Formats: sequence, C-alpha cells, structure tokens
Amino acid sequence: MAKLLETCAHDLMETAPNIMQTIRGEMRRGHGTDLSIPQFRALRFIQRYPESSLSDLASHLGLTPPSVSKLVDGLVKQELIDRQESFDDRRRLMLVLTHNGESIINTARSSAQANLVKILSFLSNEELNTVHLAMEILQPLFVPQNKQQPAKEY
Repeated sequence: MAKLLETCAHDLMETAPNIMQTIRGEMRRGHGTDLSIPQFRALRFIQRYPESSLSDLASHLGLTPPSVSKLVDGLVKQELIDRQESFDDRRRLMLVLTHNGESIINTARSSAQANLVKILSFLSNEELNTVHLAMEILQPLFVPQNKQQPAKEY
C-alpha cells in the first residue's frame, strides 16, 4: 500500500502541472485581454469565493498583502472587480467581480474547457469514465482549508 501511495503521489505531481499549464495557456488565449496569470487566478478566486478579503486572496495566490493590493488596484482600475464594505464589519473590505470581470473569466473558462474536450476526445468511454471517477474521488481531498465551498474548478 505504501508503494502505491508513493506512486500515486508521484504521478499527481508529474501530471497536475502539465494539466494546469494547458488550462492556463488556453485561458490566456481565450479571453481577449492582456491579463496576467495571477490576475486570472485572482478573478477566478473571487468568482468562486464572493466577498473574499484581500488577505484571503493573498493567501490563495501565495503573495504578500502589498503585492496583492497592487494587483487588486489594477483590476479595480480595469473595472473587473470592486471593493465593497462588508455587511458584518465595515472595517473589512470584500472583493467582488463586476459584470465585465465575470464575463472575461467565463469566456476564458469556456475556451479552456472546449480545449480540454478536444484533448480528452482521444480517450475511450472507459478511459473517460476512469478520469471522471478519479476527479470525483480526488476533488474532496483538495478543498482549501479556509473555505466552505468545494475546490471543483480552476
């Protein structure tokens, strides 16, 4: 069992970066803007976790709060996100997507998903079912610790 665990962990570490590189590359091509990968990741995080704070986003991106503040300033200037006061605590600012930000991230995601469909179309139905089952098994294991919602999507 220990050897199989090590093999599975190794396989994940070898495969996941390649999958993410493919997704990120397609998202950059499919959006029609000059957003960086950290900006895309920020938009997607805010989409998945509405009303997140700057520190939530910094933790997710692995950046310092000042760096994330600068990134957020740029997204606010582009009218892709807004800062809003929290309903519970006026000292806390929440980050929310604007309609334009939502549109950009959805367009990019649709393009990336269509590309994945093309790539996966070379698999048999049995292989597709295996991939689907693997994703259903893995998904709950990789839920961010500080979030209630499942980590299903990019």
